[in-house]
Amino acid sequence: MRRLPDSELELMMIIWDAGRPVTRTEIEERMPRDRQLSATTILSFLSRLEEKGFVRIRKEGRSNVYEPLIEKKAYLREESRSIWKRLYQNSVGNFVAALGQGEELTDQDLDELQNFLNQKRKERG
Repeated sequence: MRRLPDSELELMMIIWDAGRPVTRTEIEERMPRDRQLSATTILSFLSRLEEKGFVRIRKEGRSNVYEPLIEKKAYLREESRSIWKRLYQNSVGNFVAALGQGEELTDQDLDELQNFLNQKRKERG
């Protein structure tokens, strides 16, 4: 699966989160206020996403609607594996060390991580 540039990924996240096919206008409305793009730019990104096989474009009345062909979960799983490999050399130690160096981790974050690890250990039996 191809990795998407941030601008195209931003549109895909909007499409995925909508949970149904959306129009360009709906995508525009869901863009963050500080990240307004022109209609032409959005259409260019959507065209690229179609070429890459991420969305299907179909006519509905006078509008085009865009629906995902790739599941969000599948894309995020592949992207996570890629980041894991590129940035942390497939090492849990490297990843945890990077997490631990930041002051951003709250007790809630650590609890969530611990719960995740406990669940994975349970699943293994």
